[in-house]
Amino acid sequence: MSVPSVSARIDLRQLLYGVLVGNTLVALTVLYLLLAGITISEPRYTVYGLIWVVVGLFVLWRTDPAPTDDRTRRRAVAVAVVYFLVLAVAGGVVVAAMQFGEGEFGVRVATLAPGWGPAPIISTPWAALVLMPARVVGYLALAYLVYATVIDAAGAAVSGVLGLLSCVSCTWPILASLLSGLLGGGSAIAAATFDLSYDISTVVFLVTVALLYWRPLMGRASDTGE
Repeated sequence: MSVPSVSARIDLRQLLYGVLVGNTLVALTVLYLLLAGITISEPRYTVYGLIWVVVGLFVLWRTDPAPTDDRTRRRAVAVAVVYFLVLAVAGGVVVAAMQFGEGEFGVRVATLAPGWGPAPIISTPWAALVLMPARVVGYLALAYLVYATVIDAAGAAVSGVLGLLSCVSCTWPILASLLSGLLGGGSAIAAATFDLSYDISTVVFLVTVALLYWRPLMGRASDTGE
């Protein structure tokens, strides 16, 4: 009788972790629906929200940036932080007050569809933080992938032009969010864009994660498999 290899045991353990996380998310979703009294009229929004959370957690767990020096690490952190802040503003995590300086301090929880909610909202006179779990986890995952990409680009001595091209996908979530805002209004195109905004943003998110995770132009995947 053959003995399972180390890699097989690792894969089995990772599969077990995945099942546990999946079951936990399902249990929390059901509990949240019961406590908040939410009726799901559009199941796809819930599916999208959970996809963002699951994929984001997977990326944060499995991405293993290459070892590097402190100077490169600080630069990568700076790029990732700026990228996360831009995503947060473009994606509605940070929302400016309609009349700057005339808002109020406050904290409340929005009972949105699972994955998007429960969303704590922290208001100030100048801006508000809308902490939708899907957006926060998803944007953190993208920022971490950008951090790993910058380190890989530096370690591989990639030229500035190639480094930029390899991260063109970084701008997709930002452009998609801005496009939705620019098409606001009462037109049929604006209405269709709004109706499909969650569909579009989820597709953009998944494609961006895939390109940044495997980074085909740089020939290295973030997942080391260890």
